[in-house]
Amino acid sequence: MRIDVVTIFPDYLAPLDLSLIGRARRSGLIDLAVHDLRDFTTDRHRTVDDTPYGGGAGMVMRPEPWGRALDHVLASGGPGVRPRLLVPSPGGRRFDQAMARELAAEPWLVFACGRYEGIDERVQVEAAERFDVTLVSLGDYVLNGGEVAVLAVTEAVGRLLPGVVGNAESLVEESHEDGLLEYPVYTKPPSWRGLDVPPVLVSGDHTRIATWRHRQRLERTAARRPDLLAPASAAPVEDLEIVPAVPADAPELLVLQRACWLDEARDNPGVRIPALHEDLETVRAALLTHATWVVRAGGRLVASVRGHLDERGWEVGRLMVAPDRQGEGLGRRLLAHAEAVAPPGTERFWLVTGAGSERNHRLYRRAGYRPAPGPSPFEGAVVLTKRAPHRPGSVGGSD
Repeated sequence: MRIDVVTIFPDYLAPLDLSLIGRARRSGLIDLAVHDLRDFTTDRHRTVDDTPYGGGAGMVMRPEPWGRALDHVLASGGPGVRPRLLVPSPGGRRFDQAMARELAAEPWLVFACGRYEGIDERVQVEAAERFDVTLVSLGDYVLNGGEVAVLAVTEAVGRLLPGVVGNAESLVEESHEDGLLEYPVYTKPPSWRGLDVPPVLVSGDHTRIATWRHRQRLERTAARRPDLLAPASAAPVEDLEIVPAVPADAPELLVLQRACWLDEARDNPGVRIPALHEDLETVRAALLTHATWVVRAGGRLVASVRGHLDERGWEVGRLMVAPDRQGEGLGRRLLAHAEAVAPPGTERFWLVTGAGSERNHRLYRRAGYRPAPGPSPFEGAVVLTKRAPHRPGSVGGSD
């Protein structure tokens, strides 16, 4: 990723040479350049501000230095390139983890750090012809300038880039990554000043540990940030859009996958369920080989399904709905969507589920799926199949 920052205080950005972001810069994962706005002035005093038209307190940043600075940054990127221009502003879109993931998918970010009473409005209007302009806010408070926001946004976005965080698994269950706060964490010693580590964490039972952690996340979010639970709960199923997954969705997909398959593990004791043993890189790789769709509610990824064509037909896989959104019809919608987007000529749909997953079986029976003859892909699983309906452009199928 390339990042350019225009500011009148270049030294303010020195912390970006430290820690993981600094290491990412040195290794070439992030190409970050800081530009001094005063280098684009033409008077000997290097003036960047003036009094506001219409009167009022404070000073406003002049458009000419900003125009020249943005011209310079854009010219270094080659013809036809359209960067994302982020302007920190208390009146901007509120920055959150969903926006961090969105920005992590951008190849080039440019930050315009305002000061005083802000930047002349014409700079944004003119820049919109060449940049994708977004005003961004850290929250409902006022800072002296945009540099603090640049530090926060760059770290939040940069750590999502592949290779920046050494252990990519650590990204998966962090606070806000799937709309919930992180569970409490403990390390050695097992007892400290009369306080013990919860027994479940030293039990060695990974299913119980995962269940406990998920419950803790829900309870902590409800107690500390109930507003995070409200958006997803308030969105009606019919208003939720099913969209293709992007690589930046992989961490949330892994979180959702683990949460959903905990119930599968309880319903199928002793069965080694592949979805519970995959890592982040496996999920990322599957996005390249399987067509995957996701549903978001309030910025949080709450459901997903994927499809893949092989010699048996169109495989519908990894149909999953967040535990707090189950029972609303999302699963039926996603199943119908996965069938509707099957390639022309598809003769059969097929899928795999746990032999003991009765709730899944009820859903699939209602949708017309029946047990398929032949061996299952792994012990404790069953294969269900359904003939695909004839559609224009399809060659049809027969039993």
